[in-house]
Amino acid sequence: MQNSTPVRSSPWLIFLIFLRLGSTSFGGPIAHLGFFRAEFVIKRRWISEQSYADLVGLCQFLPGPASSQVGMALGLYQGGVRGALAAWVGFTLPSAIILILFALGIANYGEVISAAALHGLKVIAVAVVLQAIWGMAQTACADKRRMSLMAIAACVTLQAQSPWIQVVIATAGIVGVFLLDAELKTEHDLFPLRIHRIEGVFWLALFFCLLFGLPFLAHTFPHQMLSLIDSFFRAGALVFGGGHVVLPLLQAELVPSGWIDNETFLAGYGAAQAVPGPLFALAAFLGASMKVPPTGWIGGILSLVAIFVPSFLIIVGVFPFWEQLRLNRRARAALAGINAAVVGLLVAAFYTPVWTSAVHAPEDFALVLTALVALMVWKLPSWSVVVGGGVAAWALSKS
Repeated sequence: MQNSTPVRSSPWLIFLIFLRLGSTSFGGPIAHLGFFRAEFVIKRRWISEQSYADLVGLCQFLPGPASSQVGMALGLYQGGVRGALAAWVGFTLPSAIILILFALGIANYGEVISAAALHGLKVIAVAVVLQAIWGMAQTACADKRRMSLMAIAACVTLQAQSPWIQVVIATAGIVGVFLLDAELKTEHDLFPLRIHRIEGVFWLALFFCLLFGLPFLAHTFPHQMLSLIDSFFRAGALVFGGGHVVLPLLQAELVPSGWIDNETFLAGYGAAQAVPGPLFALAAFLGASMKVPPTGWIGGILSLVAIFVPSFLIIVGVFPFWEQLRLNRRARAALAGINAAVVGLLVAAFYTPVWTSAVHAPEDFALVLTALVALMVWKLPSWSVVVGGGVAAWALSKS
């Protein structure tokens, strides 16, 4: 239970370590957490096994991409706020560059990139989302009440517009407090991180100011750049469950507004499965693919920063209060309700836009089934399945 003082590392060293991880960490958030454990618990001994497990639990509790938040927290612990920033930049940079280049390739050399291959990426996304649903449902919907909450959330989400999705999540948390039980751990290590509560309040206040202030500014001073930043910030701030859950929120924000077409959106989602690093880097592809300015590199960078800023502010702001939060039974019960609703959001996203826009023929269904077996039975890495799906779709189009 004693708290040891960490040996600080320079932000530059933290950046280089995470840059290597961001260039090699294929396989999605669960794989990322395994890479982090091997690097920082086993190899570098920056943090104890128990503290790392508790850190993962905290980041699963918070909105945003859990694996990226774990990386930010490790950088924060080792190098302060600058270390957290260095960890995020290093881990996200490789995938962001690849996805922006892919977006520019579609825009400028669309005839070179096979339409069948792009369609294959969309079809593989069906299998990836279905795998995510199945995996999360094993623990998040383990009883009748949580299963029912999941189904209600899915039905409401299918009928609701984007703002109501956040209402569904909040309502599920309230229902969880009153109807669900939550287990508490009585023994744990104190996480060795010292941040004053006043600092935490400042970062959390900044988060809420941006969350409520950006929509007001975008409405008061209509400008495409403000609207873009507002949309991606809200997506990053109000998503529980990680990258797959951000899909319906971004699709509902960007496609109906005409900023990006659904074909390009889902092609980018499929491509994001094939690159290392966080799935939230999809924002870089979307920003670079916009039909209205800012687009290209500027749009990609703005969108990427906007979707990750909430995670940064939350992770720095919440840490001073983590010890009290993780011992609160009501907080854990609310999380149980939120997790069940997250599965419902995934079910809704699986039907539309993922399934309805990708599966149109028996060949598409066959490719989905093949990819699902490769992912869930043969346990192949997702990047290899995505690449194979694109190649298979291209080959079938030539036959």
